Amino acid sequence: MHSGPLKTLIIGTRGSPLALWQAGWVKERLTALVPGIQISFKEIKTTGDKMLDVSLAKVGGKGLFLKEIEEALLAGEVDIAVHSMKDVPVTLPKGLVLGAMMAREDPRDVFVSRRWTRFFDLPQGARVGTSSLRRRTQLLHHRPDLKIVSLRGNVGTRLKRLEEGSVDAIILAAAGMKRLNCEHHITEYLETEILLPAVGQGCVGIEARDNRQDVLKLITLLNDPQTQICVEAERHLLQILEGGCQAPIGVYGTMVQDRLTLVAKVLSYDGQTVLAEVAEGSMKDPGAVARHLGDRLIRQGAQKILQEVIEAMDNEG
Repeated sequence: MHSGPLKTLIIGTRGSPLALWQAGWVKERLTALVPGIQISFKEIKTTGDKMLDVSLAKVGGKGLFLKEIEEALLAGEVDIAVHSMKDVPVTLPKGLVLGAMMAREDPRDVFVSRRWTRFFDLPQGARVGTSSLRRRTQLLHHRPDLKIVSLRGNVGTRLKRLEEGSVDAIILAAAGMKRLNCEHHITEYLETEILLPAVGQGCVGIEARDNRQDVLKLITLLNDPQTQICVEAERHLLQILEGGCQAPIGVYGTMVQDRLTLVAKVLSYDGQTVLAEVAEGSMKDPGAVARHLGDRLIRQGAQKILQEVIEAMDNEG
């Protein structure tokens, strides 16, 4: 076992601009709190980074952005891994834990277009770029006439596709745009009533080995308890519904004083069927709030809808 205070720390991260920003943010915060600690990065290319020509939902979901990083963590090549929480599957590999969830940035999605300032201003049949099933189904719910174009790659790549005119608009996460200083591109912030965020959207999580008490003690300094409670409740709901990171499920937890409110939507592939529920309870038991919400959605047929989505995607592919 490691003894004494940590002197060095290696962060495992993807090489995308946003991933590097997040790793840099963690480094900056820890260096400020622990003077003298030496922190370095190890960039790791993941399966998700290599497979840019296929839909994530068809090849195993967003967990593909973590696989190689988690392997490096388990092998002891890196001490911690920094992730966007919306990419983290609800079940972690044995031996790994989420040691901290940092204060959440704006969880909303944003509308970005060069010609139209608002989502509802888009003309009939407009092409909207997104690779997210959750965004796709919610957009089609409001506007069945839209043509959804699958768009993958980092923020810069997607903005370039918009510039080239291959799509009329794109939908991105507000958090990523803010962190990359791309706010000037945003034409409209989409309220959660229109587009409910993904589980953990806007939150950065730090993963470590469960037997490294020295590392866990260090990263706990960056944990934001309110964010942790909300994101844990969101992740718990996803687990109850047996939905992966790529399921058409929107869920968002908020806290006022000691009360936790969880809002969720489950949508059909064409966006025309929507199950929407809200549950509220004590912040001391986020799991109970999630179970209450999950039970209500399941009674309404949520799992049947999710199964039909998988079949519809299989038929398309």
